[in-house]
Amino acid sequence: MKTKVLIVDDSALIRSVMTEIISRQPDMQVVGVAPDPIVAREMIKQTNPDVLTLDVEMPRMDGLDFLEKLMRLRPMPVVMVSSLTERGSEITLRALELGAVDFVTKPKLSIQSGMQEYADTIADKVRGAAKARIRARAIAPAGPATGGGALPMLRNPLMSSEKLIIIGASTGGTEAIKDFLMQMPSDCPGILITQHMPEGFTRSFAKRLDSLCKISVNEAAGGERVLPGHAFIAPGHSHLLLARSGANYVTRLDQGPPVNRHRPSVDVLFESAAECAGKNAVGVILTGMGKDGAAGMLRMRNAGAHNFAQDEASCVVFGMPREAIAVGAAHEVGALQALPRMVLEYLAANSSRALRV
Repeated sequence: MKTKVLIVDDSALIRSVMTEIISRQPDMQVVGVAPDPIVAREMIKQTNPDVLTLDVEMPRMDGLDFLEKLMRLRPMPVVMVSSLTERGSEITLRALELGAVDFVTKPKLSIQSGMQEYADTIADKVRGAAKARIRARAIAPAGPATGGGALPMLRNPLMSSEKLIIIGASTGGTEAIKDFLMQMPSDCPGILITQHMPEGFTRSFAKRLDSLCKISVNEAAGGERVLPGHAFIAPGHSHLLLARSGANYVTRLDQGPPVNRHRPSVDVLFESAAECAGKNAVGVILTGMGKDGAAGMLRMRNAGAHNFAQDEASCVVFGMPREAIAVGAAHEVGALQALPRMVLEYLAANSSRALRV
């Protein structure tokens, strides 16, 4: 059975191009197009779509207002269509908080030719959304929080300075990473993160996380020391790698070709952690579509790292964790809300054993 898609966008050109791209997919069909949320509301009742593509900024009703009402009254998979601007990235991140599964960006230059180049990406995003677990969620206020949900401080300088936490995620990952990092105490080990996101969005993502968490969160620029209480997000234009500079761990960026169709790639980060940190690394793979990270996490395990995977019940899309579990890369599997405590408890126990020896 084909995935039924409803396209909501105030641009007639975008509606036309999106319709053409989706209609070309043998497993999808466009059941309607709407120029604004008011029309879309009626079309949802008439067509009962499986996936909605929704423009971020539209007339008659703001896209975020419409999304909030939709996720409260008729939860369904939504892929946002966003502009490549700072304002567009901030609105899109808020949309993901409100329950959107994923987003695709409008190209900067020629819309029609640019969107055609994105055809495979758009189709993949719709397929991923169709498989997503959609849950009613409590809507958090848009302002900054205090990080009050953080776990107790570790008070173990040896563990904090020697160990590292290495995280990979994709579809659904922005909220999963936020939930994970908000539980990290201010003296947790240094953290490196690859989340599949385009350039421009990762900076806004890092700033948003930094305002919510007790730890410091930044978009990696390359060359930073990886210190306790600090997390670095891979920028959308480069792979993020862990490297050594003398006795210190540092970040390194690489603009090599995409790996598993992604740059940044989770496999690239995990493989660098296997090489540089070995048993001092803890790998965490969260919700996401595809298999990026599975091979790299297996290399981490073989190098002595201890790895965790998010369980199916708490994933938006159980693709990347499933692949990592299938190849034997994960030591432990847990629900998203439990993973931060599981990671810190493992590190505490492992550090205690090392001190006794």
